[in-house]
Amino acid sequence: MIVHTVTAGQRLLDVVRLLAADLRVQVVFTMGPDVFGNGVSELLGRIGGVVMPWQLAIRERFDLAVSAAYGGIEDIHAPLVVIPHGAGYNKRVSRRLGGGAVAARGVYGLSAQELVRDGMVVPSAIVLAHDAERGRLARSCPEAVAVAEVVGDASHDRLVASAGERRAYRQALGIQDDRELVVVTSTWGTRSLFGQRAELIRRMLAELPRDRYRVAALFHPNVWFGHGIWQVRAWLADCLRDGLALIPPEADWRGALVAADHVVGDHGSVTVYGAVCGASVLLVGGSGDDVDPESAGGLLASAAPRLRPDRPLTAQLRAAAACHRPGLHAAVVARLTSAPGRFDRNMRRLMYRLMRITQPLTIPRTDPVPPPHL
Repeated sequence: MIVHTVTAGQRLLDVVRLLAADLRVQVVFTMGPDVFGNGVSELLGRIGGVVMPWQLAIRERFDLAVSAAYGGIEDIHAPLVVIPHGAGYNKRVSRRLGGGAVAARGVYGLSAQELVRDGMVVPSAIVLAHDAERGRLARSCPEAVAVAEVVGDASHDRLVASAGERRAYRQALGIQDDRELVVVTSTWGTRSLFGQRAELIRRMLAELPRDRYRVAALFHPNVWFGHGIWQVRAWLADCLRDGLALIPPEADWRGALVAADHVVGDHGSVTVYGAVCGASVLLVGGSGDDVDPESAGGLLASAAPRLRPDRPLTAQLRAAAACHRPGLHAAVVARLTSAPGRFDRNMRRLMYRLMRITQPLTIPRTDPVPPPHL
C-alpha cells in the first residue's frame, strides 16, 4: 500500500480491509513521495502495520501494489492499481504559473501527465467509479483505456451502509434530537472555503440560534497537514470557545456527513458526498475551471443552491431545508458510481486477479464507518 498523503491513506484503508483476513497475504505500507506527506507516518503508526522505507520499497518486488496518488509510482516493481482519492475524478490538473503558452488542463488522475512514463502506461489497472469516466479517460489518455476497470466508489457504499447509524453518530458529536447539525466542509487551496471565506464559520456561530443549530467544521487533510494541526487549532481558537465542533483529521469524516442536517461546502469531494446522505447542500463560492463539468462535482455545482453572503444565514438554511426533498440530488449520486454497493466485491476480485491467487470464499461486507469524534 503506497501512502502518499493522509487523504490517500484514508482511501487505502477501504481497500486494505478487503485483504485483512487472508493468511496468505502480507500487507506492507510505504510512504510515497508527496509535498503533502505530513501526517502519513502518524497515520501508519495508528494502523500498526509493517512500514517499509520508500527507498527499500522501490528496490523490492511485490505481488501487488495499490496507490491513491501518483508520485514515484513508475519506480514500483509490482502490478500496480491506482484508485481515486476523491469523489471520482473531478478536479483538473493544476496549472503551473509562468510565461509559457497555455495548454488544455486534463483531469487529475485521468491524464497522461500522471499515468504515462517514458511512453508506457504505468498502472496495471486504473480504478474508475463510473462508466462515464471511461469516456473521459479515452479523450485524455486513450492508451490507458485498456487497463481501466469500473469498480465503484467505496465512500458512497459505506455512507449508504452507515445511514442506519445516524442517531449514534449524532450522539457521538453531542447533537441533541431537537438541534440541527450544520457541517461546514472545505477542501484545500486558495479557492477553497477556508482559503477564501474562513470568516463564514465565525459568522455562523454568531448568527445561528444556538438552541437550534450546532456548527461543525470538516477540513481536507491537506489543510491540517499543510498548515499544521497546531496552526489550524490556533486560527480557530475563538470559534472553539464559541462552540464550534471541530472534526480532527484522524476521525472518519463520513460519520459527520451522515449525522448532518445541512452541508455547507465548496467544490471539494466531501460536499459531493454530502448529497449521498440526504442533507441539504449549499455551495459557497465558485470553483472556476478547477472542476470538470462532466464529473459528479461539476453536476452538483450546476444544480445546488449557493449561499449568499449578503443574506441572513438562518433564513437561507431554513429555505434550503424547506426546498429539500429525498432524491433531490439523485443525478449527482448516480454520477458518483455506476456500481452502487459493489465496490468491495469488484475491488477484491481485481486485486486477487492481479495477484494470481483465488479469492476467499467469504463475501465481502460493506460495514458502517466508525463514529466520528471531536
